[in-house]
Amino acid sequence: MKLIKIRSIVNKIGIDKSIFYTSFARIIQALGGVVAIIFVAKYLTGVEQGFYYTFGSIVAIQVFFELGLNGIITQYVAHEAAHLEWKDNITLTGDTKHLSRLSSLLHFSIKWYSFFAIILFITLIIVGFLFFTKYDTTKEIVSWKIPWLLLAVGTAINLMIAPILAFFEGLGKVKEVAKIRLFQQSLSVIVVCGGLFAGAKLYVSGINWLIGIILVVTLIVGSDFRKILIKIWEVEITDRIDYKKEIFPFQWKIALSWVSGYFIFQLFNPVLFATEGAVVAGQMGMTLAALNGITSLSMSWMSTKVPLYSNLIALKKYFQLDSIFSKTLKQSAFINGFAIIFLFLVVYFIRHFHLVIGGMYLGDRFLNYLPMILMMAPVFLNQFILSWATYLRCHKKEPFLLISIVTGILCCLSTVFLGKYFGVYGITIGYCSITFFTFIWGYWIFLKKRNEWHSDFII
Repeated sequence: MKLIKIRSIVNKIGIDKSIFYTSFARIIQALGGVVAIIFVAKYLTGVEQGFYYTFGSIVAIQVFFELGLNGIITQYVAHEAAHLEWKDNITLTGDTKHLSRLSSLLHFSIKWYSFFAIILFITLIIVGFLFFTKYDTTKEIVSWKIPWLLLAVGTAINLMIAPILAFFEGLGKVKEVAKIRLFQQSLSVIVVCGGLFAGAKLYVSGINWLIGIILVVTLIVGSDFRKILIKIWEVEITDRIDYKKEIFPFQWKIALSWVSGYFIFQLFNPVLFATEGAVVAGQMGMTLAALNGITSLSMSWMSTKVPLYSNLIALKKYFQLDSIFSKTLKQSAFINGFAIIFLFLVVYFIRHFHLVIGGMYLGDRFLNYLPMILMMAPVFLNQFILSWATYLRCHKKEPFLLISIVTGILCCLSTVFLGKYFGVYGITIGYCSITFFTFIWGYWIFLKKRNEWHSDFII
């Protein structure tokens, strides 16, 4: 009876193998994040914590180089794979045209990411040294230069291998890719906590990236993935996916949306670091780390369905598409809301009972209640916004371009100016208000475009 009840609950919240591995990885990330928070608080000073989380915000400028291509690769591969079949574990068969286009996409992806990984590395070095040199008020008491160099190297190499995993997800290997990410995330928790315990300080971020990369490459080379890549790579290319005509018209819109996302989500720490100092930036960073973990977890319900959505759209099975999406959205929203409430209660009990964990009091390492709530509300609303955007983008279109640009500009202005004059309260009030506006606008776009694109459907 207990087993039947467990299965019933699992079915209701929509956990399949792909979601299980992906979610488990996100759970480990979330739990690891909690443990990491304890280790960061214990082994880094408040100032070092500010550097630690600001490192992550600046590294996020890789979005300017990836330009949303990861998601595009997954979708375009899925559209081509919808017309192909697996002969065995490593061989795809079917129409020569679609096999050729698949191979051309693989060639293009490898070349694109290799080139931009080099440019990213150079940019990170320049931007990082300029920013921290200007705003480092510790008079170089904090050793950040070599750790930043190490992190830049790891980030650039990671960008080079990113399209490989995206490619396999498009081929329907979502479960297998999720396993790889599960192993990577598990190792990451060990490396970060172990590194901080061993006194690695800010070096731990770069070390974590590099060890994670070695693991992923080893798992790819030692599995059927390597053979699949070789077979697809060696397919004679007679029909190509035309980047200028097919990908670029879609990508430039996605790219602008992703770049806008940087100004929406990643400016908080650098602005607070520059205006209120490393300690407040560290509080924002730790709060965001927990909230981003929640988003990452709840969005796994949606992201694992991208290949399926793309396949159904390619076959014009819109009724089935909408049914699966609606169910998945409800499940992911429930997970998101539950996790947010749980996080708030944890922080409340830590502060109310003045709990000391691992010899450290964590209550003062998070934002105060009001700004924390003002950051939590957008996380819940963004679950819907991101889901609607995912659904629509699987059609190889980007109707969220304008809303992304407008939101990015508003958040940028709000963060910079309100942050300058009103500090963390100004930043969080502005961000929360803008997200409510984006939620309403986003829902209108979702309904309009879904009805417009699905005027005829196949059940």
